[in-house]
Amino acid sequence: MPVACGTFTVQPMIFVDYVVLLVSREAMEYEAVIGLEVHVQIMTKSKLFSRCPYVFGEEPNTLTDPVILGLPGTLPVINREAVMKTIKAGLIFGCDIVGTAKWDRKNYFYPDCPKNYQISQNSDPICRNGYVEIELQGPSRNVMGEHRKIALDRIHLEEDVGKLTHFGDDSGIDFNRAGVALMEIVSKPDMHSPDEAFAYLNSLRMHMIYAEISDCDMEKGEMRCDANVSVRPVGEQKLGTKVEIKNLNSISGVKNGLEFEIKRQISELKNGGKISQETRRWDANSCLTTVMRSKETAFDYRYFADPDLMPIRISQETRDEILSRLPEFPFAKQERFFRQYDLPYTVTSVICPKPELGKFFEDAAAVYNNPRVIANFVANDMLREMSSQNRGNDGESFSFNSLKISSENLADLVWLIDDGVISKQIAQSVFIEMFQTGKSADAIVEEQGLRQNTDSDELMELCKAAIAKNEKAANEFRAGKDAAINAIKGVVMKESGGRANPAIIDATLRKLLKF
Repeated sequence: MPVACGTFTVQPMIFVDYVVLLVSREAMEYEAVIGLEVHVQIMTKSKLFSRCPYVFGEEPNTLTDPVILGLPGTLPVINREAVMKTIKAGLIFGCDIVGTAKWDRKNYFYPDCPKNYQISQNSDPICRNGYVEIELQGPSRNVMGEHRKIALDRIHLEEDVGKLTHFGDDSGIDFNRAGVALMEIVSKPDMHSPDEAFAYLNSLRMHMIYAEISDCDMEKGEMRCDANVSVRPVGEQKLGTKVEIKNLNSISGVKNGLEFEIKRQISELKNGGKISQETRRWDANSCLTTVMRSKETAFDYRYFADPDLMPIRISQETRDEILSRLPEFPFAKQERFFRQYDLPYTVTSVICPKPELGKFFEDAAAVYNNPRVIANFVANDMLREMSSQNRGNDGESFSFNSLKISSENLADLVWLIDDGVISKQIAQSVFIEMFQTGKSADAIVEEQGLRQNTDSDELMELCKAAIAKNEKAANEFRAGKDAAINAIKGVVMKESGGRANPAIIDATLRKLLKF
């Protein structure tokens, strides 16, 4: 039995064997390897191979036609808009756009697949390779996080299937969703933590919304994700046994499911067990994954070229045209806002992910040049009021189309603050009124008599009274504690109904407190 190496002269080969024995399963460090398969529903008026429309929430089986149901004699016709938006996604993520893409039949029998095959792209997808840039959370909310690129394997186009709903021992099928245009974005196994997967999905969603490819509403099934995860010893290059996780219904659900599964696999290996290749379901209520089915070998879908669909050729002119119309995307906009407007990360990280907020801010900043104050109103007050509206709308998201306040009116409000017409405190309540009614800041200030009180004699009396009521704070200020004056200021502001001019109050108090 080997003993401490310092006691004996040990041959190099024996030394290596001895070190290996000392590295126990318990002490071994593991890393996760994660790949995501994301289905994004493309915004089109009709389905992928049919003129049949799709609208979320319609009565079951009311949005079908003979093509969707695969009735004899029907032929599919390609939706050009879906193809163009898939090319757009590929260009956004730096993919190689193929010259010719083909269609394949993915054959399987399942009740939600009315034709018993799904039209997809197997051997020749529209996009290959590429990457998704992600931003990881920084050490604090004030610091921009690390940016890195997650490698993509492919982006291909396919039709969706129907939806099964289970009622005890019975099941119902709704074919409304069948045939809807789906873009499948497949990453390489290039993520190593749930945080990276979370950032990846957020970035993917932001870019899809910016480019008007999809709304990516996971509650409506417009973005769905399956995760493949394995663990391996740190430093090992070979991939571990892969487990697929399904039923991940939110971005936070993906993160939580991965966190549990990674811990489960590491614990299994440390206890001397083996990881089985299987598909597991994430149970959000119990916060654990459970086995759905084993997956010892890849399922044979018997892919073959669809005989009813010709390949599509994608010219360089088409690529150049789409590329020329791409918008400025969140990370680039965030960097520009930092340089152009000197905005802090806490503000740009809130405004830039939402295209409407970014435009509203820039429109207001173009009217009145105080971008920092305008941005704070947009990032804090506007989002707060929008969130409040959402809570009162029975689950309906607040739409920018229903926004009553204009960017010009917000610029006017900031001007009133800078000009000393109203205080910052009063401006908060004025903004709420503007948001709810659409009235201008000037109109609200005049109607409610909110102009700041600059009457020096009246403010002098208020300041004297406030000092008399706060002798402790007054003495602390005189003793050198400058912040103590704020307590006295607060009393004056309260007595004046928030209309006293803060600058005049400060100057008056300091003058009085010298004596």
